[in-house]
Amino acid sequence: MGASDLSSTVVRATVVQASTIFYDTPATLDKAERLIAEAASYGAQIVVFPEAFIGGYPHGSTFGITLGNRTAKGKEEFRRYHASAIDVPGPEVDRLAALAGKYKIYLVMGAVERSGYTLYCSVLFFDSQGQYMGKHRKLMPTGLERAIWGFGDGSTIPVYETPIGKIGAVICWENRMPLLRTAMYGKGIEIYCAPTVYDRKDWQASMTHIALEGGCFVLSASQFCRRKDYPPPPDYVFVAAAEEPSTDTVVCAGGSVIISPSGQVLAGPNYEGEALISADLDLGEIVRAKFAFDVVGHYSRPEVLSLTVKDHPQDPVSFTSTARTESTPK
Repeated sequence: MGASDLSSTVVRATVVQASTIFYDTPATLDKAERLIAEAASYGAQIVVFPEAFIGGYPHGSTFGITLGNRTAKGKEEFRRYHASAIDVPGPEVDRLAALAGKYKIYLVMGAVERSGYTLYCSVLFFDSQGQYMGKHRKLMPTGLERAIWGFGDGSTIPVYETPIGKIGAVICWENRMPLLRTAMYGKGIEIYCAPTVYDRKDWQASMTHIALEGGCFVLSASQFCRRKDYPPPPDYVFVAAAEEPSTDTVVCAGGSVIISPSGQVLAGPNYEGEALISADLDLGEIVRAKFAFDVVGHYSRPEVLSLTVKDHPQDPVSFTSTARTESTPK
């Protein structure tokens, strides 16, 4: 059966709800391996990790930023955060690819990507043969995230056709951008991954709406973390909090969930702690849902409403050169 005919396929999916080991990327990768091995032991074919799992999400930090000023302490915080990020490609990417191949899973991993001196909130994709497929960079960081992460562009909003369905990812509040969602629907996404660190109950409404709107399975993986998952003060201070939280204070309460194209909650949401949340995805549900509503098919009205996606890289600097000839000075 080809990737284009999956209506009788059932896929075991797992979303990981867990915390980064902050400022310790090697330990976080070790933790990721343990979680991947456990998910694979339950038969998972695709495993989705939360936003910024590798590199960490800096809850409660302002990096010393006020309008018109950055403090020396905040600059040092950013240096440490930059050091915890990973290069893509790089040795950490190679390790993740090897894990995907070892456990025969499709792996969708949230990571803080280092590109020179700029960081991006990215999602990395790996196939079950151990190959790195590519990445999505968050198009629109939210709030103060814009001070620490760069902006992605249209060249990194992929949807990958695989033997278990068409897989893509949209990160956290990007999921509230209707034009970005429409672009993903236009690419035919079937397994819509939504890594996040947003744990409020209204997130569930967004995830259900996307499943119904896109006629796709939604796999939302959120971090669950406590204050003790971050370095103690003064190394790390929750300056955005009214007072420094106790070690067991929940910083992000999860809410990971898997939802079918009909809007049925298949697993989760979980607000109890770190967990692996799994469900079997009957891909025939996609066809049954789109029979009633196909947002970029029979329910579209392109003569009235249309979307143009600029999907080429937006480079700030480009270089042109010509081949040297005999008359070209040396």
